[in-house]
Amino acid sequence: MERRTLGQGLEVSEQGLGCMGMSAFYGATDEAESIATIHRAIELGITFLDTAQIYGQGANEELVGRAVAGRRDEVEIATKFMGTVNPDGTRRIVGTSAFVHESIDGSLARLGVDHVDLYYQHRVDPDTPIEETVGAMAELVAAGKVRHLGLSEASAETIRRAHAVHPLTALQSEYSLWTRDPEGGVLDTCRELGIGFVAYSPLGRGFLAGRFASPDELRDDDFRRTNPRFTGENLARNLRLADRARELAAATSVTPAQLALAWVLSRGRDVVPIPGTKRRTYLDENAGAGSVELTADDLALLDEEFPRGVAAGERYADMSAIDR
Repeated sequence: MERRTLGQGLEVSEQGLGCMGMSAFYGATDEAESIATIHRAIELGITFLDTAQIYGQGANEELVGRAVAGRRDEVEIATKFMGTVNPDGTRRIVGTSAFVHESIDGSLARLGVDHVDLYYQHRVDPDTPIEETVGAMAELVAAGKVRHLGLSEASAETIRRAHAVHPLTALQSEYSLWTRDPEGGVLDTCRELGIGFVAYSPLGRGFLAGRFASPDELRDDDFRRTNPRFTGENLARNLRLADRARELAAATSVTPAQLALAWVLSRGRDVVPIPGTKRRTYLDENAGAGSVELTADDLALLDEEFPRGVAAGERYADMSAIDR
């Protein structure tokens, strides 16, 4: 697995591993297989591991911690802080200085490490100035608890304000063949400021990879069952996109997942996709994308077939937490 450099000199594997589904949101979990998947990732050179405070309410950080125990120097660990859970199950985004300090201590304890390589604010708190939040995050760097800072789903304006307080290393947002929203303002701002871009859900939450064709194939506790892109008329329109991805992949003699990942990898050496999986079989398939070489004609055709805004439906049922 080749390496890429995000902002501020942080070197990571050119593909990371999104660990969220190992503990939350995507139905049944299997800890033994998840840990085996992380171990297999390290064997393949996929060393950039992504987790978060809210994934399984801390359970995912604990799982990642168990998986890397005794192997801390072999991986780059990224985690995120977000907020508190209300009595009705909804989340409140919190970016206060006190919460930032409280959150990192909890994450370090769950991960069983003395520092994380990259620490993100998971969503921007509209009620706390970003300068306060990033100022507190910078204090964590000074204390040695965090090596690099990042934001997730932040607007270009917020990125600029945050970067002025402390240099950012990465901006994490959804980015794929059918989610090209970051292009233009956000991605251009990152490049102007020397900030790397980490792409989550580069396979369209598995849909573009052909791993399911209907929410009826998913377990009742899988959040994709109610995602706007997988329901009603949106599903019918988006199925045509998945079918087209499959056709183009076949013409290139790769799998749809490898085609989708190869496209994200082609966006630039400052872009690192973090496909999520909890199974070694899918991990091995994803890793093969690194050897896929898309020609200029391939890329032109993909741009034509998957222009910005091509997907039907919002990315989330509630987009209010996305900083635009």
